[in-house]
Amino acid sequence: MHRAIAFDGEYEGRIAVDDPTGVAQGGIVDTPTGEWYGMLFCDNGAAGRMPCLLPVKWEDGWPIFGENGITPKNLSILVHQDKSENRIVSSDEFVYESDSLDLVWQWNHNPDPTKWSVTERPGYLRLTTNKLCPDLEAAKNTLTQRTFGPKCSANIALEIYGMKNGDIAGFAAFQKDYGYVGVQVINDSKMITMVDASPGSPVVVESIPLEQERVYFRIDCDFKDSRDKAYFYYSLNGLDWNRIGAELQMKYKLDHFVGYRYGLFYFSTEEIGGYADFDYFRMESLNE
Repeated sequence: MHRAIAFDGEYEGRIAVDDPTGVAQGGIVDTPTGEWYGMLFCDNGAAGRMPCLLPVKWEDGWPIFGENGITPKNLSILVHQDKSENRIVSSDEFVYESDSLDLVWQWNHNPDPTKWSVTERPGYLRLTTNKLCPDLEAAKNTLTQRTFGPKCSANIALEIYGMKNGDIAGFAAFQKDYGYVGVQVINDSKMITMVDASPGSPVVVESIPLEQERVYFRIDCDFKDSRDKAYFYYSLNGLDWNRIGAELQMKYKLDHFVGYRYGLFYFSTEEIGGYADFDYFRMESLNE
């Protein structure tokens, strides 16, 4: 950090934070009651960069972050109970009165609003295709939420009545080196497929025939002690889960510049105009 009496200098500088845990850039804020904090971020492997709040005190006109520049593991802070809860992740049953999603969601690309809806079939997120895509990264309306550590799990229910040949729909642990479990339609036959893109291009690790129009998928993520593993499951009844494919070694990469996200997706490789219906998205912490 640097300071000067005037904007045009002369400036003097010093180290603000020198923390081996990966705490880095950000800014400082003050509260109405006079407390000061640093709002920075901390690298956390495949989980991405997490917000990091540090106490700040002033000495000789310099802000001193944390405990002499080191981030404390615990921080006592006054929480105003009259404030509404602001969530950054949440389950969703897709029950909406209009096509406006909860702010916990992020589209991976600028979405095409004519090709998704939560009101066309009430209680479901319907994704429709209008272009051909070579792979998941090019899929237009991919809906995502952050994963979180140390361990988390999320599951979805998918109905596939409207899928066409060449279509792929499912559930992803999404970054450059993504993995997903989903349904692929090949020559009018439906397959449950686990795909791993970490070799550099998508590779089908395992496929099994699917003979019903509703299927359930789950992804467990383990970020504890930098394990950064994702595990993929399917179910035919929403109760009994089966591992499929391989575990994914998640890696934070600058191609996407964010940590891994859960992604609900649908794209076409042969013909456009099909649709897939997502009944719900349910997530939970697996922390011990």
